[in-house]
Formats: sequence, structure tokens, C-alpha cells
Amino acid sequence: MRILVAGDRGYIGAVLVPFLQAAGHTVEGLDLGLYEGCDLGPGPEDIGLRPRIDMRDVEPRHCAGYDAVVCLAALSNDPVGHLNPSATYSINLEGTLRLGEAAKKAGVERFLFASSCSLYGAAGSQAVTEDAELFPVTPYGETKVLAERGLSLLADDSFSPTYLRNATAYGFSPRLRLDIVVNNLTAVAMTTGQVSLESDGSPWRPLVHVEDISRSFLAVLEAPREIVHDEAFNVGRAEDNVQVRDIAEMVRQAVPGSTVSLAAGAGPDLRDYRVDFSKLIGTFPELGLRWNVPDGVDELVRAYTDYNFTQDDFTSSTYVRLRRIQELLSAGLIDEMLRRQPTAQSVPSA
Repeated sequence: MRILVAGDRGYIGAVLVPFLQAAGHTVEGLDLGLYEGCDLGPGPEDIGLRPRIDMRDVEPRHCAGYDAVVCLAALSNDPVGHLNPSATYSINLEGTLRLGEAAKKAGVERFLFASSCSLYGAAGSQAVTEDAELFPVTPYGETKVLAERGLSLLADDSFSPTYLRNATAYGFSPRLRLDIVVNNLTAVAMTTGQVSLESDGSPWRPLVHVEDISRSFLAVLEAPREIVHDEAFNVGRAEDNVQVRDIAEMVRQAVPGSTVSLAAGAGPDLRDYRVDFSKLIGTFPELGLRWNVPDGVDELVRAYTDYNFTQDDFTSSTYVRLRRIQELLSAGLIDEMLRRQPTAQSVPSA
């Protein structure tokens, strides 16, 4: 297949692109490039033409000639989403739907949308299936709900969207992120000796390794159309529904000498949900998701060690999306709606 990945230069994209290429597919990318240089170790490989295009400006010609479009591009977490909810809706909702409409007009048959289990929001400890009522508690989660609904309205005999509701990602990527719980707690432990929790550790989180996300996207891309058409799939494994305090304990065991600490006055997090992944496993019995959280923590410990990850790295803007966006705003390289400014021909590395 010839595949266009929107957001190919992000945390998931840097793992997904080589994964698809290794499976024999031709992959090209479309990315605004806001996180160029935000790498631990060698950055993502150059895959040729990657238009520096805002998803909100995509036209059908940008999607022409592809068999599938994968939409990873988005403001990628709750803190960035809260920074300017209007920008979050503009990018994550309007931008996603514009990309979907452009792909449909260009004759692209398959469209994979990177949704999120965060749209379940405050669902509680009962594991939720894809047909559960949605309770998003942040602008990020709300935009995922609305984008799925908007893409579903585009679905017809010639355009087949699928919605992959990823659990909270973790694991090493060349375009590393530390604003996700497993990666963050491991980095804190490695640099300070403390596994620091901002909540009381009681909330449930479904987790999934970034490579297993890639494995799931590949399975959907290669699946018969009729079993994935206009369908949502929770992406993850049942055994990786864990409480935050359990993650902290896994990290403590992996980082010698580290201890777990709670922030003063820490209470529960509103984001509290468990997820049922049986639909994904039932539809793709040969999928074989391979990563568990302790192995992912060990992988991160090795990467942080191999690349000499330091306290200065941890506190920099390089690996935290909110800090990076604030840095670009302060430099006048993007405006409040997070559009690149005309003078910003290139975005300096962090």
C-alpha cells in the first residue's frame, strides 16, 4: 500500500513509519514540524517529501495517489489542550475533519484515525467497551469524541474510516515524550531517585506500548474492509489496565535506590477509567501485542542510560509538548492558534 501518515514526525509516528515500511508498505509523511530536534538519540529517519503543512490547510491534492491516510496529527495531550481550548478544537477537530474530507475527495479508500481512550474520561473502575457512554473531562477528550462522529458521517462505500482508541502510550521513541505517565515516572526516578506522583495513585489507566500501537494500525490497514469499516477499536491489553500507584511501584523496582513519593495534598485524578480490549483481540486473534509495562520500563531505563539522559534534559522543553509549545509562542514562531508564522521558515530545535 501507499500510505500517507499525518503527524509522521511525532512520538507515535517516529515508531509507526519504520514499522509500516518494514511490512513492505510505501510511506510518506505530512507534518508541521513543531517538534523537530526534540529527540533522544538519533531522530526519526527522513522519509522523503514531508510537506510542512498545517492539517487545517490540507487540500485533496495532498492526499492524491494514496491507498490510505493515517491521522496521528493532533495536539497530543490534556495540558496542551487546556492551554488554548479554541486551538485544540481547531486542530484536533476541524483539522482532522478537513484531512478526512480531503482524503475522501482525493479518492483515498481507507482512513485510520488515532483516537484515544481518554474519551471515556471519568468512566470509573468498570472496564468499558467501544459502545460505552463517553464521559470526556478535557478539551482533548472532547475533540476525539467529536472527530470520530464527524468522520463517521463521511463513511460510505468509497471511504472507510476506522477509529483506533489508543490507551495511554508508553515506551521509547526517537521523538521521545515525557508528558505521559510511564515515560515520565521512569525519567523522574532516573534523574532524582524519586518516583513522584501528582495524584494519590488511585486512578486507573489503560496503557499500551508505542510499538503495539503501531502493530495495531498495521493490522487494521491490512484487514478486509468489511471488518473495520466505520468501527472503533480500543487498543491495548486487559492486563495493562493498572493503577498509577502500581506503575510507580514497577518503576521503583526497575530503578535501583529509587523511592515513591506523593505530592503534598495529592488527591485523585478525574481521569479514571479501565478499558475492555476484547473487540480488538477478537477481531485480530493473531495480532499478538507483545509489550507489558515492566518490560517497557526496562526499555526506557536502558534508553535513558545509553543516551546519558540528565536532569537538565528532564526539565528542558525538549521532551514535554506543553513546554515546547510555550517556547515557540514566546519566540513568536507560532500564534495563539498555534499556526506557524510567515517568518518562521524553520523551527529551531529545542
